[in-house]
Amino acid sequence: MMREKVVFIAFAKENERARNLFSGQKVHPRTPFKFTDMSVKKPYDRAWKTRTRARIRRSDGVIVLVSSWTRQAKGQLWEIKCAREEEKPIRGFWVEKGYRTRPRAMGAIPIRNWTWPNVANFIDSL
Repeated sequence: MMREKVVFIAFAKENERARNLFSGQKVHPRTPFKFTDMSVKKPYDRAWKTRTRARIRRSDGVIVLVSSWTRQAKGQLWEIKCAREEEKPIRGFWVEKGYRTRPRAMGAIPIRNWTWPNVANFIDSL
């Protein structure tokens, strides 16, 4: 049996619904991937960055939910920067139809459409 992958999900707090839908996909019996969600669901106190970095370090990879909110989401942008510093595999997924503005923090990191095959390919690659 394959080990379940541990994935940190970076998202803007305005996209919490999209994160819930994204994480919820893993329980559907026909979903072609399995993962443990390590995203930060509630903001922490001033030790937030230390705790978040620890979660990112424990993760096999990082998924970034990219939306029109990402450019101004300071926490999410820091999570992306942290994941890059920790040299974690990262993949972005678009969460809004038609929105395709690449955040600078992503650099050349691939951003794909949010489909089961695209997510499964990334998680399987970890």
